[in-house]
Amino acid sequence: MTQNEVKNLADYLKDARDGHYALGHFNFSTEDVLRGIVEAAKDAGAPAVMAGTSEGEVEYFGVYEAVALVGAVKKHFNFPVFLNADHFKSFGKCAEAIDARYDSVIIDESKMAFADNIAITKKVAEYAKASGRNVLVEGEIGYLRGTSEVQKKVEITSADYTKPEEAREFVDKTGVNQLAVVFGNIHGIVKEVIFKTAPTPGGVGVPTVTSGEEKLDIGHFKKIVEAVPEVYYVLHGASGLKDSDVQAAIKAGVTNVHFNTELRVAYTKGVHGALHDKPEETTPYKYLKVGMEEMKKVVAAKVKLFMGK
Repeated sequence: MTQNEVKNLADYLKDARDGHYALGHFNFSTEDVLRGIVEAAKDAGAPAVMAGTSEGEVEYFGVYEAVALVGAVKKHFNFPVFLNADHFKSFGKCAEAIDARYDSVIIDESKMAFADNIAITKKVAEYAKASGRNVLVEGEIGYLRGTSEVQKKVEITSADYTKPEEAREFVDKTGVNQLAVVFGNIHGIVKEVIFKTAPTPGGVGVPTVTSGEEKLDIGHFKKIVEAVPEVYYVLHGASGLKDSDVQAAIKAGVTNVHFNTELRVAYTKGVHGALHDKPEETTPYKYLKVGMEEMKKVVAAKVKLFMGK
């Protein structure tokens, strides 16, 4: 790469893999949250940051607005920011984000039949390639349970986990750049995890049931990486995990970690606290700033965790 060439997202992910660290991915749906994410990531020493919008977030905010705002914030802070379409559920939505000039898209059809997931993901990857830009495409296999909220209880089973042989087939047939896999991770913050072992072939035997906290099966993840070493791996559902689990996943090959729920909780608590302290306050930037500052603390801590600092 020459001095005049600008590094793209794939370049930063390669650097992360080679350096055994991970880029942070944080969702936003308002301008102040995006500014807080970028400022905190830069101050914490990240080389770059990914900012994501879910389908719900862009329904509120708009894809073109998100692209324009990321461009403005990137210029303001003179810092690499890459915009990602997070868990988009259809080819049409992914195409809309690609046309709007998103840097990457996640086509999440993991709940569909495996063959259908492959077919739609391949279609998105081909569309991204035809755009003529370096748009990365992420696919997902395995069943990632939970939602981006605080939940009392979630049941998971080892049958939800991504199978290494299916990961190999999926990447070969779709051509994705990034892969989201399941190895104990859950969307959102979960107070209690009920884990059930997968039924034995033929339904013989009684499944084991254990109750506890969210925990990653790093050994299983290593089998996936061994089967498909060339893609960039993404950890979804990192909110609520122990730092040691996140660090172990990065050491084993994760190059991109998604956090959303913990940011929302910090931001909302900050805004609630500001309004509680000054219930007569009517100037939005004054109470929203408190929420942003609380959220920035979370982003900074996560970035340092991802960088091994």
